[in-house]
Amino acid sequence: MADEPLSQKEIEDRLRELPGWSFEDDRITRTYRLAGHVAASALVAHIASVQDELNHHSDLTLGYNTVRVAMNTHSAGDAVTEADFTLAERIEALAPAHRAS
Repeated sequence: MADEPLSQKEIEDRLRELPGWSFEDDRITRTYRLAGHVAASALVAHIASVQDELNHHSDLTLGYNTVRVAMNTHSAGDAVTEADFTLAERIEALAPAHRAS
């Protein structure tokens, strides 16, 4: 995966394609709400599987009925790269199956 840092404009442009995602503390982030803890846990497990497939991992925070995703690329000096957006797009694609909003 590409590990060149994206510019602020590139990040802003890419975020327009990902409603619900934002840029804060040098990471792209999103919090999903789910029906309950088991549903949130299932989403975490599904995201973890995709992360292993891509060999790119985010920080996941599991709450009772929430999952917070935050990511940047460590090998690019903790900057946001194309790899982060690839993972975010994959997460967005699987979230509806978990009824995450």
